[in-house]
Amino acid sequence: MRIALDIDSTLHHYWDTRSDAARRRFGIELPYEEQFDWGITRLKPKQLEVVIADTHCDEAILAGTPYPGAVETVRAWHAAGHFIHVTSHRAGGCHAATAQWLERIDLPFDDLHCSYDKISRCVELGIEVLIDDSPANLAKAADRGILPATLRHPWNAAICEERGLICCDDWPALRRALDPVLAR
Repeated sequence: MRIALDIDSTLHHYWDTRSDAARRRFGIELPYEEQFDWGITRLKPKQLEVVIADTHCDEAILAGTPYPGAVETVRAWHAAGHFIHVTSHRAGGCHAATAQWLERIDLPFDDLHCSYDKISRCVELGIEVLIDDSPANLAKAADRGILPATLRHPWNAAICEERGLICCDDWPALRRALDPVLAR
């Protein structure tokens, strides 16, 4: 099968990095457990742009630590013959550092795309499963016939319940949920 994987808050815990940048830059706390929707209302749009730029600089990208079980799961899927497309809501200028990080953590992939329009690229590649944390991307994927799956976060819990998505607390559980689908 053809699998697309998001990075931030999917392959690694990103929220702490974002929250640290907001606190350092603007003195604003972004408590993970209080993020019940995709919008970050405590930051003004320009502040959010600065925080994202800080967290998507080469140094921050290269410092990411994968969630337990994520790399091993993706390695197993790739070894079983599945196509792995890594997609991130990052500017194109982040591509080199992102590729370097993926190589550093030894995560195999067939395609890497840094863009603000993940779903169009997924459709173009014939992706069958999208693993992402964004409620908007999960909904768009489902609407395009792509099976959405996610790690549970405060901001995507509602869509998991509303749409009955594959929504797991960690990568080992996500692997157990998706392996039967991928075996078809």
